[in-house]
Amino acid sequence: MRFFKFRKGAAAAAVLAAALLLAPALGQQAVGPREQLLIATERGEKEFAVEIADDAWETTIGLMFRREMADDEGMLFDFGVEERRSFWMRNTYIPLDMLFIRADGTIDSIGKRATPLSEKSVPSKGPVRFVLEINGGLSDRLGIKPGDTVSGPAIEGRP
Repeated sequence: MRFFKFRKGAAAAAVLAAALLLAPALGQQAVGPREQLLIATERGEKEFAVEIADDAWETTIGLMFRREMADDEGMLFDFGVEERRSFWMRNTYIPLDMLFIRADGTIDSIGKRATPLSEKSVPSKGPVRFVLEINGGLSDRLGIKPGDTVSGPAIEGRP
């Protein structure tokens, strides 16, 4: 589950309750459309097939209850506006690197090797629009660092 502010009200409570009840059954299922992203590093470009989470349901479910993810896959969260973001790992079994990305595609900061099932907050350093979750340790192995750029239709083609 993701740690972000829900607006008060019955609709937000209903989305959260449904997510908590249905997420274990979804387990390994994709929650959103899949798009290609490129991350430009000093070592070259790295390509990822990412699921897009851009609504309350998808951002709440995220990668909860999944037990594996390929090294060329990930999940991109699009919040529509730049703000400081903070995630946690409740009900998430895969260690993750969280790439916090500004609206222009520049990586602001990276939360490395987030601990599975932890409720410890993993915050961005500055305001970001996107968060890309990839397997824990991949950012170090691939040489991904703050200042690198992320491109693709999921970043450039969104209003």
